[in-house]
Amino acid sequence: MARKFGKRIRAAMEGVDRETAYDLGDAVKMVKTNATAKFDETIEVAINLGVDPRHADQMVRGMVELPHGTGKSVRVAVFAKDAKAEEARKAGADVVGAEDLMEAVQNGQIDFERVIATPDMMAIVGRLGKVLGPRGLMPNPKLGTVTPDVAGAVRAAKAGQIEFRVEKAGIIHAGVGKASFSEDQIRENVAAFVDAINRAKPSGAKGTYMQRVSLSSTMGPGVKINVASFAR
Repeated sequence: MARKFGKRIRAAMEGVDRETAYDLGDAVKMVKTNATAKFDETIEVAINLGVDPRHADQMVRGMVELPHGTGKSVRVAVFAKDAKAEEARKAGADVVGAEDLMEAVQNGQIDFERVIATPDMMAIVGRLGKVLGPRGLMPNPKLGTVTPDVAGAVRAAKAGQIEFRVEKAGIIHAGVGKASFSEDQIRENVAAFVDAINRAKPSGAKGTYMQRVSLSSTMGPGVKINVASFAR
């Protein structure tokens, strides 16, 4: 069955050549122009990679701090005790606790998007693997979310640091701003995100690593970006 689009979406799609890969600046301008919904649409980037994440040496995962943040407030939970718990609170953590936080999570109270833990809390956090793992919330030392510097990790999360992880089909996607951002802010955020993906290239990647990049807003059509434009 053919997919039906509203008049606004059809009009936006008419201005985008689906086969053309545009320079980053032009793509950003088109996506912003087409973000005409009545709310502040999220600007999303999707990257097709030449990897098979079923193989450990082709997994792509990491963190990146976007220079202009995401435009979205992130609720952060921290597993810590005593002085470290106080540091987390002062840094702006939304939920802080130890055994009490573990029990809350076990009871389904998960009202946060990022979990940070001090190393000594991992015995407690480890019991929550089946709950936090499927949601992508399990703290990981490689991602900087298991750290004695909880204050720094909380501030980074609040400032717009995002986690990325390649999906089974070899695609990574993330929100990299809002339609209300300036073109320069979106362009710089997209460039920072793509640069982080390039730096995370795994040892097992063969052939063309970054195969396709596209940009869209929540309600707008996707615009392909010329991958070569990121090398300038």
